[in-house]
Amino acid sequence: MIDEDQRHMAHALSLGRRGMGKCWPNPSVGCVIVKDGRIVGRGVTAPGGRPHAEPQALAMAGPLAKGAMAYVTLEPCSHYGKTPPCCDALIEAGVARVVAALADSDPRVSGQGFERLRQNGVEVTTGILAQEAMHDLAGFFLKVEQGRPWVTLKLAMSLDGRIATATGESQWITGPAARRAVHALRNSHDAVMVGGGTARADNPALTVRDMGAVQQPVRVVVSRRLDMPLMSNLAQTAKEVPVWLCHGPDLRPETRDAWTGLGAKLFPCHLSQGRVDPHSVLQALGQAGLTRVFCEGGGQLAASLLVADLVDELQVFSAGMALGAEGQPGLGALGVDRLADAPRFELVDVTVDGRDVRHVWRRNAAI
Repeated sequence: MIDEDQRHMAHALSLGRRGMGKCWPNPSVGCVIVKDGRIVGRGVTAPGGRPHAEPQALAMAGPLAKGAMAYVTLEPCSHYGKTPPCCDALIEAGVARVVAALADSDPRVSGQGFERLRQNGVEVTTGILAQEAMHDLAGFFLKVEQGRPWVTLKLAMSLDGRIATATGESQWITGPAARRAVHALRNSHDAVMVGGGTARADNPALTVRDMGAVQQPVRVVVSRRLDMPLMSNLAQTAKEVPVWLCHGPDLRPETRDAWTGLGAKLFPCHLSQGRVDPHSVLQALGQAGLTRVFCEGGGQLAASLLVADLVDELQVFSAGMALGAEGQPGLGALGVDRLADAPRFELVDVTVDGRDVRHVWRRNAAI
């Protein structure tokens, strides 16, 4: 039974991963309904967060849900929101057993969904592939418990840690396969974030491309004074794909009015040492509902997040070229005088993307 439970939960987790970046502020949950060893229903949290995975899987299963087992990556909700509780839907469908990877840390749900199921005669098993589920849902838990989203920092650098030549040329240090991997990472996050310097220098679109018709992530720029061109790609497409701007409290009214007129959403944030405070930025983004943010630099924003201990995962793409000391460094100053004070991460994966090598590092490899 344990092996079967793990196999079906792995399937449910794979379903949940398909919804990453699409259903914030809700978590992307996967659900599989199994009857007599056969899968009769599958569901994943819909774009925008509703409907939840369980009612979709139950609808597919129909009458076959009676006496079946439901594998869910997160505890079924037990409260009335914009939709009825998922645990009630499971009970009414006659599901005999619910297998869940994790309990929900949301105080409206935590443990109550499991308790209601048990009180209505449904067998409940928890903790199946819990570590894998914890990583997949870490952004949702961070938002609930700390008020901020999960942060993935991407660095695409030469072998000697440079992101551009001394003249600023950076396209392209990494190859096509690595760039496609970056678009896949954008697609699995709620938002893509850059600093004002990168927005000015690169004039990026920050959209997911060459992956078919997808729901585009929110595009976030962190800039104290929002001194970016109003004819930039971001400014001119703000009404088509969301642009959120995190700025300082001293923003000029005419700048605010210009960006809001273009369709951007503005978030005033606190300052720290003359720069927009990264804690304030992430709290604002978490309050707005984001659970997963993909940061693509530049060096100063990346450094500020690292110094503040707000980077949960590093995705580092290393290219087989060297640019020398005159090249632009991938990270701004960190103020590290002793090795003991340097930000440290644990290596969790190494892959080859075309001609480049990707290293994945996490603050906590168990998540």
